Amino acid sequence: MQRDQTLSAEPDEHRLTFLKGFLRRPADVGSVIPSSRFLERRIIRFAELDTAQCVVELGPGTGGTTRAFLARMKPGSHLLAIELDPEFCTIVRRINDRRLIVHQGSAEDLPAMIEHYRIPPPQVVISGIPFSTMPSEVGERIITSVRDTLSPGGLFVAYQFRAAVAEIARPILGEPEVSPEFINIPPMRVFRWRMPQP
Repeated sequence: MQRDQTLSAEPDEHRLTFLKGFLRRPADVGSVIPSSRFLERRIIRFAELDTAQCVVELGPGTGGTTRAFLARMKPGSHLLAIELDPEFCTIVRRINDRRLIVHQGSAEDLPAMIEHYRIPPPQVVISGIPFSTMPSEVGERIITSVRDTLSPGGLFVAYQFRAAVAEIARPILGEPEVSPEFINIPPMRVFRWRMPQP
């Protein structure tokens, strides 16, 4: 079966780097291996990337999802990838795409990053960071920064193994839509919240 060419395969050395990153900082990396192309496709559909002008990715890892997102985004759009791990940042910065901005730092500071890079409020924020392993107050600050940054009608999409993100986000964003993806290790759930229109 021919692979979808718009979703690039993760090189073997990146898979090893991803595993090392998980072993180095397991609380900050959501899986031991990168996301499957099936999960990538589900995220892309849920995030409506075909029409987004500005997208933020929280926790790009070694950039497999980043490449998949860029393949579906429009010319002239922006993708801001925010990553804590410096080694992962180095790998993602090697992606040759003028639409991509890579920032090493915490998603808690998202509004300041948007202002710093002078990009418009995002239509979509996609998160792969594991909310189940972080202190709940950190998760609340991240989700609040997402809410305060998204454009009206914008989407927050989080792909997670556990449902902690929904528990943390419910008082801030309300009830999410949920779509499971079983063809991934581990199986994931994709959560989506849509910001209200004015």
